[in-house]
Amino acid sequence: MAASALAVGMAWAGSPAYAKTQVNFTVAEYSSKTGPYFEEVAAAFEKENPDIHINIQVVPWDTLLQRLTTDIAGGQAPDISIIGTRWLVDFASQGIAEPVDSYLTPEFKSTFIDTFMAPSVIDGKTMGLPVAASARAMLVNTDLLDKAGAKAPANWDEFYTTAEKLKAVPDTFAFGLQGKEIETDAYFYYSLWTHGGDILKGDGTSGLDTPEALQAVTLYKKMIDEGLTQPSPTNYTREDVFNLFKQGKVGMVFTFPMLIPQIKAEAPNLKYKVLPFPEGKAKATYGVTDTLMLFSSSQVKKEAWKFIEFAYKDEWRTKFDHGEGFLPVTKNVAAEKYYSSDPDIAGFAAGLPYAKFAPTIANWEEIADTTVRALQQIYLGQAKPDEALKAAAADINKIRSK
Repeated sequence: MAASALAVGMAWAGSPAYAKTQVNFTVAEYSSKTGPYFEEVAAAFEKENPDIHINIQVVPWDTLLQRLTTDIAGGQAPDISIIGTRWLVDFASQGIAEPVDSYLTPEFKSTFIDTFMAPSVIDGKTMGLPVAASARAMLVNTDLLDKAGAKAPANWDEFYTTAEKLKAVPDTFAFGLQGKEIETDAYFYYSLWTHGGDILKGDGTSGLDTPEALQAVTLYKKMIDEGLTQPSPTNYTREDVFNLFKQGKVGMVFTFPMLIPQIKAEAPNLKYKVLPFPEGKAKATYGVTDTLMLFSSSQVKKEAWKFIEFAYKDEWRTKFDHGEGFLPVTKNVAAEKYYSSDPDIAGFAAGLPYAKFAPTIANWEEIADTTVRALQQIYLGQAKPDEALKAAAADINKIRSK
């Protein structure tokens, strides 16, 4: 149960030394800017509401779900937390998430873009609010393309040909392929979707045992074997791959908008371009939202909601979205000229009309982990692609009782 007044330490350290209502807020860390941003929002809120203290704990994404699971099991769940929207179905079915419809005024609800609000609605109940949104795209290092005499690829055949030319550039890798930790599966979905496949078939069974899935992963495996990726992709997280790109050591990566502010801050001289994913049978991008969730166990829901409304003011949302590189989830921020005039952000936003979202189904993390294990076995040469995919599909169907 979350603390409601003067806290007594334990997992939630840093409480004020005098009695006031405390709202415990677990923040997912997007970048080095995330913690300071939310501390700034909290300080501004506390100045207007001196009887409320916002206690912030910043947790890396890779350990966030385990941290929340541990806190919930130990009776020390926060009052509010940023979560991956893909976790929301499980939290809702377990009674951990608090429906927020009774808190949402029509005016506040109308500020959100419907596309990004929709994934948080489960069985007709709003179980959280969109806090961050992104679409994915390909980034190419234009200097390396020029050195290789290659052009930016528009389809998978061109992608492979471009990678072959980039391989000849000294001290660089053609394609940065993620193979470790969070969103390793997403890197595969980019290829799966554009090859015409999907995570689930129409009947709800796994889409991994399909020709499209096999074609998608076979291409990646071929590129690994031919030295068109960095060595041993299963040793590289998405941050590792993105760091290679920022260092000018890789020609092509698949990424999210949050990489752009990092490039501008850490590698301002890097020449790059934002492009759609290579096309196969279809166009596709990955539409992703994260959710701000109110916990049903909270004893300070009123105060927590007051902070939530404050944090969604236009001035704060603008600073958050611009600073982290997100696409806006609120209408007023989306109307800013920045989102149509900035070529980088516009490049990511261009994919939204054909964006794919991860399915909002129970046991999603277990399904994703099963997919990742199969991919890693394939990348490492420990299993044949068709056999690994069929075995993973069978396991997923068992998880889903299909």
